[in-house]
Amino acid sequence: MKELIALSVEGLQSRDYTAQQRAAALDVIFGVDSQLVRDGTYLLAELDGKLVGCGAWSRRNNRFGGDNVAGKDDNLLEPGRDAARIRSFFIHPDFARRGIGSVILRECESRASGAGFTRLELVATVTGEALYAAHGYTVDSRDEVPLAGGLKLPVIPMSKPLR
Repeated sequence: MKELIALSVEGLQSRDYTAQQRAAALDVIFGVDSQLVRDGTYLLAELDGKLVGCGAWSRRNNRFGGDNVAGKDDNLLEPGRDAARIRSFFIHPDFARRGIGSVILRECESRASGAGFTRLELVATVTGEALYAAHGYTVDSRDEVPLAGGLKLPVIPMSKPLR
């Protein structure tokens, strides 16, 4: 997954983020969250034995980032009261815009709903905003995440009720 994330960030986010922003965000903001793997909520998409996409839903409080993100909060959320999180979506550049992200997202939404959650929240990259908007997520605000070296990464908190 780490290799897929790096390929996705370099191949798909270069129009929206500088090389310095992407480098500073890798392994921190754009990284594997091992808790999602342990929880079994990280979904992988393979095509002909090749990893082409990944994404997760989470019952944990952490909103974004990998294992190395500052202030990581893995406390459990309460279904019915709290919103589940949509997290860590990355698609291989050679397979972008073929519906892989949409398939993973719909499955994440279904599983979060099955766990009793009635709302979803996520922190989208500028690159990912269109995918989430196409699936009914609305922009809650626009924000910036601080990175090393005084850099900032523009992000878009979004949310959606589950039916």
